[in-house]
Amino acid sequence: MNTPIYLLGGAQTDFAENAARQGKGLFELMREAVQGALADSALQAQDIQSGHVGNFVGELFAGQGLLGGMFAAIDPGFSGMPSGRHEAACASGSIAMLSAMAEIEAGRYDCVLVTGVELERNVPGALAAQHLGAATWVGAEAQDATYAWPHMFSLIGEEYERRYGLRYEHLGRIAEINIANARRNPYAQTRSWQFTPASFSQDDEANPVIEGMIRRQDCGQVTDGAAALVLASPAYAQRWAAQRGRTLAQVPRITGWGHSSAHLRLQAKLQASAGQPYVFPHVRQAIQDAFRRASIADAFALDGIETHDCFTTTEYMAIDHFGITPPGQSWQAIEDGTIAADGRLPVNPSGGLIGAGHPVGATGVRMVLDAARQVSGTAGATQVEGARRFGTLNIGGSATTVVSFVVEGGA
Repeated sequence: MNTPIYLLGGAQTDFAENAARQGKGLFELMREAVQGALADSALQAQDIQSGHVGNFVGELFAGQGLLGGMFAAIDPGFSGMPSGRHEAACASGSIAMLSAMAEIEAGRYDCVLVTGVELERNVPGALAAQHLGAATWVGAEAQDATYAWPHMFSLIGEEYERRYGLRYEHLGRIAEINIANARRNPYAQTRSWQFTPASFSQDDEANPVIEGMIRRQDCGQVTDGAAALVLASPAYAQRWAAQRGRTLAQVPRITGWGHSSAHLRLQAKLQASAGQPYVFPHVRQAIQDAFRRASIADAFALDGIETHDCFTTTEYMAIDHFGITPPGQSWQAIEDGTIAADGRLPVNPSGGLIGAGHPVGATGVRMVLDAARQVSGTAGATQVEGARRFGTLNIGGSATTVVSFVVEGGA
């Protein structure tokens, strides 16, 4: 049994906000999330013993690195606190989480704050795409593509098409579900956006092609935002809960985790899995490791999932890699409603990256925050009824870095 890491509170910014237009940058976004997490956990800055920041491309979008130094600027109570910044492309927030957990498990600290932040909407779209392309093998991949990541995740869809067959209507339905879920999320970037059924079809006007099989609504959003969580050891959480008239069993906790990495180049990963049932065996392994550590048998022991859907092909991959369907048969869970908000195993009730938004460095933290809210019954309009156990899957690059968590709550 894995030692649980408790989640005392958290917060996120409004992912619909264009930070630059509001005169905000990385610091202001990070400050809002960190202050929100402290308020939600009823703690002071001086109670936090260590701080971690997930961020991918602060240097490229904002010319700013060394984000750990921003903690002391947020609150003087953080002065002297050890801190650091972590980068793993879209999995940066999850790597920050794992690092914080390791410090707690090692006994170095009992109460650690993790935040993730990204500023992406302060430059033109083509330049943003170029900056985000830093997680490809630069100079060796996507060289002829206008938009690197739609191109890369089109290649993943094409691999599914070759191995198992793939119909666009299933990708469109993933986008439609996530956009619909986001309408109920008060923090979601797309919550007030308007679409028609044609927006999720192969209609070239309503849903134009971006790269290959990837169309506009297949894409996760370019987002400004931050999220933060306070993590604690069982002993610290026990005292914290007692002081607030709660039991330890009522506090949400991470009970399982998995982490794997693979070759930076997509083609190397696809070649390595040739002839195997899973397109990305290391993704399947990370998920199974999280399940094993949480002492659960399979995905249906979960009440819901927050998964990476930087593109619809990513979520299509996640469905079978979670074991919701056999390999290559993700379409079954889409057609039969399994992954819908009222289905047997809801996926991305928050709206995911397509609906809620994708501030890259914050996404892994946001997923765990949403999972914690779900299992503590505080997810508001996105609540999955009776949820007590949620899974997450966060990937960086073309599934180069993979992190999965199991979050539990309730007595």
